[in-house]
Amino acid sequence: MDYTLNVTYITLSGHVEVHKYRYLYFLVLFTVYILIICSNSTVLYLICIHKNLHEPMYIFIAALLLNCVFYSTSIYPKLLIDVLSEKQIISYPVCLFQFFMFYSIGSSEFPLLAAMSYDRYVSICKPLQYPTIMTKTTVSIFLVLSWLVPACHIAIPAILSAETKLCNFTLKAIFCNNAIYRLQCVQSRVITIQGVVALLNLTIFPMLFIIFTYTRILIICYRSCREVRKKAAETCLPHLLVLISFSCLSAYDIAIARVESNLPKTARLIMMLQIVLYH
Repeated sequence: MDYTLNVTYITLSGHVEVHKYRYLYFLVLFTVYILIICSNSTVLYLICIHKNLHEPMYIFIAALLLNCVFYSTSIYPKLLIDVLSEKQIISYPVCLFQFFMFYSIGSSEFPLLAAMSYDRYVSICKPLQYPTIMTKTTVSIFLVLSWLVPACHIAIPAILSAETKLCNFTLKAIFCNNAIYRLQCVQSRVITIQGVVALLNLTIFPMLFIIFTYTRILIICYRSCREVRKKAAETCLPHLLVLISFSCLSAYDIAIARVESNLPKTARLIMMLQIVLYH
């Protein structure tokens, strides 16, 4: 802990031999970050300039790509600075802001994927009603709710954590995830309850909705002609792959925050890097 202008600093101890491999770490992370920004921005630009792509499905894809850019930007710049620094530290207010950005953006993935599954359900199961159901207003409401609801949920523990007394100032991570709760002297009951509510609203309920819509799609496809099955496979398979991969990453994030401290440091680093590299 360091007090400069009455600011509390947290040490990020999740790095492994950063002084020995700092330039290798920097080169790999910088390359990946540039690839993320360039590839996602290119697809976003193409969706924006081509009017024939201004359809709900592509708008939701653009929202996911935008999420990826902001999600990565909340993590990579600080990581790049840390690997070149003698000390890997972060002020507690900035740590909480990174925590808020990381989880509010990350948590909006499941609502967006749920909105995409509803769009595919209406497109395949109710094709004649699709233009009247998936209007610009409907899409806008889905987008606003997908970003606003997670932000409100994550703001609560972030604000409460800002007022909580800390007894530990070493975070076993390379960025500020929900392991910050281990820094607190006493685990807040309100934060725990709110975490369960957020898990239900932002992950479990959207997942159940996605399962329901895809079950309906599979039933319709099974009863339909080959052309409908082909259309469903082309549009739904990428969505399902994104859903499965992001679900695995979310499980990883929960795991690295809950595993015991005797987990090898290298194994913990590899798990955390998978979250920021694969997303």
